[in-house]
Amino acid sequence: MLLKSLATLAASALFAGQAAADSLPEIEIVGNKFFYSNNGSQFYVKGIAYQANTDNVTTGSTINDPLANADACKRDIPYLQKVNTNVIRVYAINTSLDHSECMQSLNDAGIYVIADLSAPDESINRDAPTWTVDLYQRYKDVVDELANYTNVLGFFAGNEVTNNSTNTDASAFVKAAIRDTKSYIKQKGYRNIPVGYSSNDDADTRVPMADYFACGKDSIKADFYGINMYEWCGSSTFQKSGYADRTKDFQNLTIPIFFSEYGCNEVQPRKFTEVEALYGSNMTNVWSGGIVYMYFEEENNYGLVTIDNNEVSTKADYSYYSSEIAKVSPSIANTKSYSSNSSATMSCPASQKYWKAATVLPPTPDSNICGCMSAAASCVVDKDVDEEDYQTLFDYICGEISCDGISGDGSSGTYGSYSFCSAKDQLNFVLNLYYESNGKSKSACDFSGSASVQSGSTKSGCSSILKAIGTAGTGSYSATSVGNSTETKSSDSASGSSISTSTKKNKSSSGSSQKDGKDAATGSSSASSTSGSSSGSKNAAVSNMRVNIFEILFTSILTISVAAGLGFALA
Repeated sequence: MLLKSLATLAASALFAGQAAADSLPEIEIVGNKFFYSNNGSQFYVKGIAYQANTDNVTTGSTINDPLANADACKRDIPYLQKVNTNVIRVYAINTSLDHSECMQSLNDAGIYVIADLSAPDESINRDAPTWTVDLYQRYKDVVDELANYTNVLGFFAGNEVTNNSTNTDASAFVKAAIRDTKSYIKQKGYRNIPVGYSSNDDADTRVPMADYFACGKDSIKADFYGINMYEWCGSSTFQKSGYADRTKDFQNLTIPIFFSEYGCNEVQPRKFTEVEALYGSNMTNVWSGGIVYMYFEEENNYGLVTIDNNEVSTKADYSYYSSEIAKVSPSIANTKSYSSNSSATMSCPASQKYWKAATVLPPTPDSNICGCMSAAASCVVDKDVDEEDYQTLFDYICGEISCDGISGDGSSGTYGSYSFCSAKDQLNFVLNLYYESNGKSKSACDFSGSASVQSGSTKSGCSSILKAIGTAGTGSYSATSVGNSTETKSSDSASGSSISTSTKKNKSSSGSSQKDGKDAATGSSSASSTSGSSSGSKNAAVSNMRVNIFEILFTSILTISVAAGLGFALA
């Protein structure tokens, strides 16, 4: 069914001469459910993934940012409202662009945003995971850009980073990103914005991964958990689809869980008969709704609408989804009467055949530490050496000396004190270590003109840091004081115990993206998400190094034209 006139009809009712609505109430978490902060009623996610591959690209940017295109937002919002959308998921934003107009329009339409913190070229690489200064800065920039919009429901710190049993170590780095993002939000004095994770639905890892991200104390664990779920294809049932089994898998999870993507397209058009089950009594005690993948039609044939010359046409999928979502009426809890299991502490999954992520997490990235080390180095990489050529130097040097100081192992939980530094800083460290281990011979700092000797200097406040970390880069430190910046440094394990940010010699060891490219830590109790128990070479990280506050005041309430046939659905 085509609704070409809908945008024109609704635009005048929604945007012509209308005053802005009051800020949407924040969504808060109690136990394993979402609630409106203003009245305590339960919130179910009725969402749509909203990010096109070709929306807008700024010079030098690979991010197509839907929240920066105000005209497209206003064009699409009536179609989102027509299917009772209260959440959109965006996979990457360009932090250099303005998002206020689109975010205001979404607010006025009663729509919240869950934003991924990563970007296509700035994410944790599942094959060589690191949590670096640069990546942490990216996450902080996104938080700074969106924190003061109350219709930001939360952030995803990763999307399908661990996707099978061969790369579970990457989850330790994602959990460190969750820990540090939550800490940054608190440090900046922002409201308590939830930070979660979006997983794939891998049979071997789905249960231990959920337990891993939900375990530990509040400062470490994910606030919510999403699963990209594509088990219900065509005509199916709660039992036959696997939904019954998945609901049983996560029945004891202590944080909200929802479908961060759903909508299998093996049978087309998609009739979305799973919607009735997802919001029905069999699932709502465990699940908090879901996000349909996706709004825009692209090569993968998952779209609800097509866009041609800025004109929106709805597909059959849109009509079927509209019909199904309109039928649902999930039971609503209230914080006043809701008895949660929020006091329960999830037990972290033990290391086993399919799960090997450590509960000791990587240290918090700190550029001051890297700066102290690089400035003090006597042998450093020449400024004319291209970063693409660093790997040749890493390969040689790390074959001659230990590179534990820059390595990180998410399976064993051992991380060098400089494992979060930039590729240049890390190369300076190992070049200098090689130089010193060879008696500071001039020939040991040449590498065919790629390195040279400098007069290293210890910056103010760096002496105690460098001494604590040690020559090998594997020591521990508890505090830094660099210039005017003083920070207490401690890295929590997933059990919530305080440990030093880098403590042991690293044992030898051998991402997520904007969208997933679909084809046509130990707790004190024994709780787990299921009813049963759930139980060499230098780190590859060295080869993968690429990696104020304004109050928004909304003062008036939106009046929606009845003639436009649009609903202001908050639940």
